[in-house]
Amino acid sequence: MAVNSFTVFVFDIFIFSAILLTAYSINFYYLAFLSSRRKDKNPVVQVGTPSITIQLPIYNEKYVAARLVDAVCALDYPKDKMKIMVLDDSDDDTTDLLGDLVAKYEKKGYDILHVRRGTRKGYKAGALKYAMKMTDTEYVAIFDADFIPPVWFLQRAIPYFAKHNIGLVQCRWGHVNENYSAMTQAQALSLDFHFLIEQKAKSNSHLFMNFNGTAGIWRRECIEDAGGWHTSTLVEDLDLSYRAQMKGWKCVFISDIVVDAELPVQMNAAKRQQFRWAKGAIQCAIKLLGDILIKRKIPIETKLQAFVQLTRHIAYPLLLIQFLALPVLLASEMNLHIVRLVPGITLATYLAMGPGAYLFVIYNVWGKNWKHKAKILPFLLIYSSGMAVNNTVAVFDGIFGKKNEFLRTPKYGIVNNTDDWRGKAYNLPFTKTTLLELFFGVYGLMGMLIAIFSKNPIFAPMIAIPTIGFFYIAYVSLSHSKFQRNKSSVQKSKTEKMADRYYQAAIIGMFAIIAFGGYMAYSGYQNDVYPLDQSRGLLDRIAASKDPQSILADLREIKQHLPVKGNPVWIFPTDTTDFGRIQEDIDSMIANVEDLTGEPSNKADFNTAMLHLQVGAIQIRQNLMDATPYMYASFSNIVFSSIWIAAILGIFAMMKRKKEQLKAYDKSDDV
Repeated sequence: MAVNSFTVFVFDIFIFSAILLTAYSINFYYLAFLSSRRKDKNPVVQVGTPSITIQLPIYNEKYVAARLVDAVCALDYPKDKMKIMVLDDSDDDTTDLLGDLVAKYEKKGYDILHVRRGTRKGYKAGALKYAMKMTDTEYVAIFDADFIPPVWFLQRAIPYFAKHNIGLVQCRWGHVNENYSAMTQAQALSLDFHFLIEQKAKSNSHLFMNFNGTAGIWRRECIEDAGGWHTSTLVEDLDLSYRAQMKGWKCVFISDIVVDAELPVQMNAAKRQQFRWAKGAIQCAIKLLGDILIKRKIPIETKLQAFVQLTRHIAYPLLLIQFLALPVLLASEMNLHIVRLVPGITLATYLAMGPGAYLFVIYNVWGKNWKHKAKILPFLLIYSSGMAVNNTVAVFDGIFGKKNEFLRTPKYGIVNNTDDWRGKAYNLPFTKTTLLELFFGVYGLMGMLIAIFSKNPIFAPMIAIPTIGFFYIAYVSLSHSKFQRNKSSVQKSKTEKMADRYYQAAIIGMFAIIAFGGYMAYSGYQNDVYPLDQSRGLLDRIAASKDPQSILADLREIKQHLPVKGNPVWIFPTDTTDFGRIQEDIDSMIANVEDLTGEPSNKADFNTAMLHLQVGAIQIRQNLMDATPYMYASFSNIVFSSIWIAAILGIFAMMKRKKEQLKAYDKSDDV
């Protein structure tokens, strides 16, 4: 089957992306193998009670800051050996709350400081860098605002600095609100994969592992030797830990010490966190990979794993490339099956490399409790694939964008399933990526239809998983952006109700437009593209037939399927894609077949005429192949798509305007 150069290019990109995604997947399974085969070898030594500074970087965390300070002050450790530094860059009432709390613990004899820089320069990394100038203890522990260290944390963690070359002890994150929603369960499972597989495998080998920014203890000498905290990336933890290991320091992960923390419960907060991690990792790759690859003392396998970890978020744009390319290839009838005549092997391979392998990993890691985690896996696949748009934007922003603000992930003190966050401060609105997620969702619906109508339904589930993910992420992003305000007065309550009605109307309008767009896409495919697909199938049958009667019936059916006139190529059209010309060629073929009716099939003239008919059928089929892509990108489709996108953008703009009006109302109400 002949294909045009564009289809070949898309196919090459599709295969290249598939190879890279497979390589990243195989590497994860390799780390899973290492984590299961190499047991923890972290000796402990009683080092007494060395001096330690506990640094608590905080910015606008009024719902969890007090909980953190209380937990740290409750640690079972001598007061004269423990210095607590509350690094408060807040610009809301968190500062007053912390000031009162620090004063209370000072009166109780704690060595605790309320550090106010007066600037947010460098954000979290800047605060840690500033605090190191006031730190003279042997060790430094760091906890983010939403963490709750257990009372025995220091007594159990410090003995793991058994060797002088150990610069970091990283402990595992627990999840105080894991079962709050399906979204928190998916996040918890993803983080557990990271700690129990990646961190464990790297800690028990010569591979580089990363500091997770919190729930860890540093040897102060290691921080200083590695060059201290840098503010050039959004992931200062990953940056410092890699620089330390390049200097020869060892980082260890202790899976038995678990520090509970709060998972993001608002979708827009989770997207912000994922964005920061993805962009920061790419920034570190740009900053560090060159030095890692040329440093002779670093083993080859360590270099390879460092490359994979720092660049692994590239998997998200690769996923989108495959998602975009697959419907194009199916529409062009490109053969994507691994083994001809056995298309099921394609899906079997996909399941083996994806969900099937993950289930095996879950079984090995959680043992008897594997079924509970396995139930969460399908949602994790949907959640992760749905995040592809958000994280792809982050990857390209990391490569081409400027260094932007460190945007914290807001937490609300959510512990119990009945706790509510919607009426609290720090709620985040949806971002512009939500529009892209909606676009990819609609595109996925079209892709599923193409898979079905092109007689490749085996690929529909592969398109369906990210499609569901895109719609889910977009829907929850919008629903978690509801305009809610504290009801301090009757007038404000009316304003809130008005905002809720406005929001609900906007959401209904948004999904009505999406549904209408989906219907128009389905209708357009059924009326414009599918008839061409049917005609190509009939032309295939004509090219293989020698029965004039069946050929005549097929040609007459093709005439009904194809437009009477017009050329879908509206830029530089040619006669080969002109439907009027194609109709004339079919009329000529019909006349030739009618002349053959009743002629003996054993005559040379008959066979020659049939050969000409078969060649003509193949040529018309190729002409239809060339015309098909332009049926998708017709002038009317482009105009309709532009109007459709403009309508969604208009709703976004109106919702943003209403949000700004509410903010202005809040400010005027406070005056």
